[in-house]
Amino acid sequence: MSVVKINAITVPAERADVLVERFAARAGEVSKAAGFEMFELLRSSDDKDTFLVYTRWRSEEDFQAWMASAAFGEGHKQHTGDGPVSTGAELWQFDVVQHEDAPA
Repeated sequence: MSVVKINAITVPAERADVLVERFAARAGEVSKAAGFEMFELLRSSDDKDTFLVYTRWRSEEDFQAWMASAAFGEGHKQHTGDGPVSTGAELWQFDVVQHEDAPA
């Protein structure tokens, strides 16, 4: 089954919109990667300062290839003059052991 990677990113409230804009500017890049299955950017609805970047991959090898790619490096380099948006991040990793979709 698939693997899930969740990047929990701490972002001060005054920089939250910048993070959303940066992800929007890179929309579609990760979906070009071999083995990519899904992406979601989750913003807290209860005033927490954490965003979750949820991605699902066919395999750990596919995720590692994305991490080593030029496209990943380009998307994660420091933005000129604006610096990083986050004050911290933590990568959570999971294997999908059960999955269910809503009925069609």
